[in-house]
Amino acid sequence: MARPAAVIFDNDGTFLATEDAWSRAESALFTRWGQILRPEHKRELLGTSFAEASRHLERFLEAPGHGSRLLEELAELVHAELDHGVPVMPGAAELVAALDADDVPIAMATNAARSFAEKALVAAGHGHTFDVLLTADDVPRPKPAPDIYVAAAEALGVRPETCVAVEDSPTGVRSARDAGMTVVGVLSHPGVELDAHHVVPTLNDPLIWDLLGVELVELG
Repeated sequence: MARPAAVIFDNDGTFLATEDAWSRAESALFTRWGQILRPEHKRELLGTSFAEASRHLERFLEAPGHGSRLLEELAELVHAELDHGVPVMPGAAELVAALDADDVPIAMATNAARSFAEKALVAAGHGHTFDVLLTADDVPRPKPAPDIYVAAAEALGVRPETCVAVEDSPTGVRSARDAGMTVVGVLSHPGVELDAHHVVPTLNDPLIWDLLGVELVELG
């Protein structure tokens, strides 16, 4: 493929290793409501919008009509987890450094709230890494709708079909594909299948570096 005009990253489980924080928060929420977080619950929650997550939580926790309350409790729990620090996914920091060194614009497009995304990036030391940050708060329809990826390309001044999106969830892959982007899927969750154009186990994989036309940057 031709070198992309821009690269747009998902956040949770793609750029930042926040899924452990989400899992701990979700587990604590389930315990509060007398349930146990199971792998199938996690797979269904992965990458979902607030509305979809609300419906799932009401069903999982047998709490119909309490979706808003459940989301508020989960938000409090996961924000508290961020205070312990947030690691970066393997290869992610090196990849964005290489793209920056080659003047390739980069953006982040996440289904999380802006308050969470900004806090997580600052906690990981990447508060100013991305040229553009778009969240679920910034678009009419969150992923799996293509809105956020279309908006990210527009904000960077490029066409969606000239961009590469990097995602780790089926929801995000669908969003980016429907926006017309080439999608690289990262297998960060066992049992999750990604209908991406290319799939890699981690961002250290040479395939994604070759696709993006950048050379490895060793960080000190």
